[in-house]
Amino acid sequence: MGKMTVAEAAEHFKISKEAIHNRVRRGTLNSVIENGVKYVLLPDDKPRAQPDSRFHDYIEKENARLKEKNEKLESQINRLRDQREQMLIAEREKVEQIYKERDEQLKSVLQVFASKLLPATAVESVVEEAVSAEIVEEAAEEEAMPEAFATEALEDESDIVEVEDKPDPFEDDDFDDLVSLKDFMKLKGYGKKQRKRVKERFKANIEEDSRILVRGGKLHLRPYHYDYSDLLE
Repeated sequence: MGKMTVAEAAEHFKISKEAIHNRVRRGTLNSVIENGVKYVLLPDDKPRAQPDSRFHDYIEKENARLKEKNEKLESQINRLRDQREQMLIAEREKVEQIYKERDEQLKSVLQVFASKLLPATAVESVVEEAVSAEIVEEAAEEEAMPEAFATEALEDESDIVEVEDKPDPFEDDDFDDLVSLKDFMKLKGYGKKQRKRVKERFKANIEEDSRILVRGGKLHLRPYHYDYSDLLE
């Protein structure tokens, strides 16, 4: 790096001395003062070393590779998200169909049972209210997901008793009013704890109580012929 006086620098750059002083103040030119004389420092005219083009090419290739990898990962994430949404939709439709079939079966049973106990004008409203109560209760006890069906299956098995079918004293009568204990308690709107107590009471009296019938391993009753108030309290 060379140095010149202000006058020499002005001559070198073909500009005025004032312009040189302005460049020094702006910092575009460096200067030093030696023995009371200001010298302007001039940069070397040697060309700067150019960066290796191979390094630049490597960086470009790495960027392209990482970009391609990122695009593949995003595609996989989107595909997995779509699959999860399809599975959730399928499970929800399955649950809705199961509940729909159960509601239709319950409504049919309640229609037959209510027709024996209530005037014809009140049958339809009672059935609708009972079905609505069942839906509300099940929605509160279960979250309508596949795991809930395993719990429901275990509860259904608790209705089965290891006793042979019992004959009914009115075996020659019409059995149109025969209804399972489970459906009867649903019609009555019993809560979960109350249903459990009544089931245990019926099971404990199977052998000695002729009013309790067993059909297909499940508890049944005939409310049109018998009074069960002592067992249902």
